[in-house]
Amino acid sequence: MGMKPSEKTVRLFENDRFATENGAVIEEVDDHYARCTLRVEERHRNAMGAVMGGVYFTLADFAFAVAANWQEIGTVSLTSDIAYLGTAKGDRLTAEAVCVKNGRTTSYYRIEVKDEFGKLAAIVNTTGYKKA
Repeated sequence: MGMKPSEKTVRLFENDRFATENGAVIEEVDDHYARCTLRVEERHRNAMGAVMGGVYFTLADFAFAVAANWQEIGTVSLTSDIAYLGTAKGDRLTAEAVCVKNGRTTSYYRIEVKDEFGKLAAIVNTTGYKKA
């Protein structure tokens, strides 16, 4: 669908330290689109051994930030909601952020988080805001 991120884009989003230091990586970008991945490690698991909910959300939020800002910085999240749909299997998560609507000041993104086998684990809906 898209292209590999440029070094400039990668460097810019390295400043999203919570996400990147927890393993989030930009794989692909396109017009108001991003696909990011995260390799699941023991530190990402909860007391029951499953992936912690905050990991899904962090990866999805990072994918939103990349999709909304890699071309032009300035969009922030106003609201986000997450639905957990299943327990991820395998050791890799992928979040794909797609812009559903990009208005003058507000935007709406749908971010799907899938496990290593392509099974949907979570969906995040985010409304973004940018100054006009």
